Amino acid sequence: MGIIVKPIVTEKMTKLGEKLNRYGFKVQKDANKIEIKQAVEAMYNVTVTDVNTLVVAPKKKNRFTKSGVINGKSSAYKKAIVTLKEGEQIDFYSNI
Repeated sequence: MGIIVKPIVTEKMTKLGEKLNRYGFKVQKDANKIEIKQAVEAMYNVTVTDVNTLVVAPKKKNRFTKSGVINGKSSAYKKAIVTLKEGEQIDFYSNI
């Protein structure tokens, strides 16, 4: 498995891609910014100018059932927001 787990395609990230030329990716927890930059450049044939990373904390989830309350949490993951060179873009829907 590579550095990039999957692209983040949400309404907020789509707006960032259209306006500021920034794209989001879910990446492995031990990946650093240099590795993320090289992986994105190799996978999509673009020039990356900047990489910002953050670790998304898990969210607590509660479910109310007949037998009682079930507590849990979603998994934490690392997110990378990549800024591309002016004039370049990534089309996530071209492989469909």
